[in-house]
Amino acid sequence: MGNAYLCQGQLLAAGGEVDFMIHGLFKYKLFGQEFYITTTHVSILIVMIILLVFAVIANRKMKNPDEIPRGFQNAVEMIVEMLDKMVHGSMGKYAGKFANYIGSIFLFIFVSNISGLFGLRPPTADYGVTLPLGIMTFAIIQYNNIRYNKFGALTGLFKPLPFLFPINLIGEIAVPFSLSLRLFGNILSGTVMMSLIYTLLAPIAIGWPGFLHIYFDIFSGAIQTYVFCMLTMVFVTDKLPGEA
Repeated sequence: MGNAYLCQGQLLAAGGEVDFMIHGLFKYKLFGQEFYITTTHVSILIVMIILLVFAVIANRKMKNPDEIPRGFQNAVEMIVEMLDKMVHGSMGKYAGKFANYIGSIFLFIFVSNISGLFGLRPPTADYGVTLPLGIMTFAIIQYNNIRYNKFGALTGLFKPLPFLFPINLIGEIAVPFSLSLRLFGNILSGTVMMSLIYTLLAPIAIGWPGFLHIYFDIFSGAIQTYVFCMLTMVFVTDKLPGEA
């Protein structure tokens, strides 16, 4: 199925038609199985390099307390304050335990979402990227549920009435899929729309499609990043004891 998916994308590209597929750049064999290095892997690598360079520069700037804060340092402090306020506003007294995770996925998802501005295919337009993000969040939710609620993590599935157990169980299992599919679907739709515009309207698509990137990449990308992180905080906080 994976090979057919890649081949279909290559045929679309070769035929000069609309191309928004994931392409296999080269393949290799491991334990008798064929694996591909795809455009998604390259995009993720570039996004991670951007974030690592940003982190290294920001760290060096913050290590000079005697230096008067200027443009870049002010921008970094503004980003940190914004993320701290977002996490504290949703998680209250538990914010300190999850601020690093929420901040990390926020930056990764946001930069991935807007990477189309740099000519990349957004990694988050690949379900193989958004599903692991959903699974990580699901693991954190269930870990804290078991850690703080102990046996109540199981008995809670039978509340408020025992016969609601199947619905409650499905609701728990659906969390990683709902998170990942929402992010994947919205970013992929933007990628498809921009591919259609640039390909089908090529003769007149000079300059003006750039304005559409403001919505499909920046605005939509920021909204989907916020929604993913906000839902993560809501789901985790719901499993924590007491009021946040």
